[in-house]
This record gives sequence, structure tokens and C-alpha cells, in this order.
Amino acid sequence: MRLKRFNPDNIRVSRGGRGSFPGGGGGKLGLGTLLIVLIGALVFGVDPGQMLGTIENVQQPGSAPAAQQASSTDATEICTENAYSLEACNALDSLNSTWQPLFAQAGIAFEQPMLRFYNGTDRSGCGAAQSAMGPFYCPADQGIYIDTSFYDQLDKQLGAKGDFARYYVIAHEYGHHVQHLLGLDSKVRRAQQQNPGQSNALQVRMELQADCYAGVWAGRHKDLIEPGDMEEGLTAASAIGDDTLMRGAGQRVNPESFTHGSSEQRMKWLKRGIDTGNEDACDTFATMS
Repeated sequence: MRLKRFNPDNIRVSRGGRGSFPGGGGGKLGLGTLLIVLIGALVFGVDPGQMLGTIENVQQPGSAPAAQQASSTDATEICTENAYSLEACNALDSLNSTWQPLFAQAGIAFEQPMLRFYNGTDRSGCGAAQSAMGPFYCPADQGIYIDTSFYDQLDKQLGAKGDFARYYVIAHEYGHHVQHLLGLDSKVRRAQQQNPGQSNALQVRMELQADCYAGVWAGRHKDLIEPGDMEEGLTAASAIGDDTLMRGAGQRVNPESFTHGSSEQRMKWLKRGIDTGNEDACDTFATMS
């Protein structure tokens, strides 16, 4: 996908931890966690509330340092640290330029998310951040957290190669930011608390909608899509379907335990977003077809 170079004045970025928690302390995920949870967290991150036990996503005073927007000079330095960070910043700029006008047209307040790069471990408004969790969105501080070494794992361990697969990652997390600005995430959290038996099903709908929103962004820039991009995105979506991950972990496929949707569902909703370029086509809560 031929994205133009980012404008440092049009993005919010910061650099986080490099192997240790700021200020010390901070818990770690148990290494004995079920393989399917680890893989699910590795790819596109599960909901931070589920992983870190912070369903309400309320940031306690002093629980994480405030992420300050970098100056244009610092943003350029952060974004050009490696090829992956440059790609992410290019995508972030494009995502901002795509979604902000849509919110303006709808008369809804918009705020850019903060893209936070870290190495190894960090702290977010939702608690600890670790590379093993994969990229994730934290609604408490409106931050997208990425350890770019994840992209090597995406390629080598899951076979999801190409720049469009990587763009899909950040566009999916940006989709969660869109949900947050629309108030959808808080409504889903309340519904999950009121109907615990439907918690996973509701989470699946959230994740599939974020997939669709990722597709909407790409669909609005079809002139930038190159041959093979669509296949890269669909391959990534298929690789991280709950059923595929369960089979890969040697487990019986159990739809009731899905948190992100099947491979077929993820591919279908990503493709729907790309084909339509219309966010109104992403109402996964009205239909799962």
C-alpha cells in the first residue's frame, strides 16, 4: 500500500519503556496461561480489560506516566527509528486524515489517539503492557501500544507477510479508538456485566467491527492499494481467527470461547469494510452475516 510519508504535525506519538516498567514495579502475565490465550494476545491483542483485569479501564492516580505528545522533531526521530515504526506512523497519519473528517461530518467530537512505541514492557492507562500481548488499544488513555518486534512474529510465526498485513494491525486498533469515541466500548462493557453469559459473544462483535473499520480505511484509499495487498490482509485475518488459533494449539474448536471471531468472520468483515468504504456497513451488532 503506497502511503505517503507522515506529517509530524498530524500525529501524536510517544516512546515508552525499553525493557522495564517506568518507575519500577508492575506485574507480569503468568507464563502458564493457556496457549490459545497467549496466541490470541500475541495477534492483535485481546481487550486490555480482559488481559489485565481492568474491565472498567479506570486509570488509578500514578498507575502510569502520562504520555506527552512529542514535538515535531521528536516525533520524526521516534517514527524513523526503524522501518516498522515508519510504516506505523505513515498509517497513523492516514488514519487520522480519514476518520477525523467523518467525525466532523457527523458532528461528533474527535480526538486523535496516541501511538505509543515500546520495547519489551511498558505501562499503559489500562495496566502493564508486554510484548507478548501484541498491539492493543487502551481506552483509558486513548493509546495504541505497539512493540514493533511483533511484526517479525506476525511474519515468521503466523505467516502473515507484507506491509498490508502490518497496516491491518494498526488500523484494527484504531478501529477500537473509533468505537471508544462513539461510546460503543462502554455500552458493550455494561452489557457484558449485565449478561455475563454473552460476554464473549459481545467481545467478538467488537473485534469484528474493528476489523471492518480497518477495512473502511483501506477501502477509502483503493487508489493506494497494490497488487497482493488484499491477499495479505485476508491472510492475516484468517491466521488470527479463533478457530484457526485453537486448531494450531491442538485444542478443540469451541465457538462459545471465541473472543475475536472465526477466520471466516474476520476475513468477511475486513473485506466488507474494504469493498464498501462505508462505516455504516460495519454494524456487527445488528447482524453477523
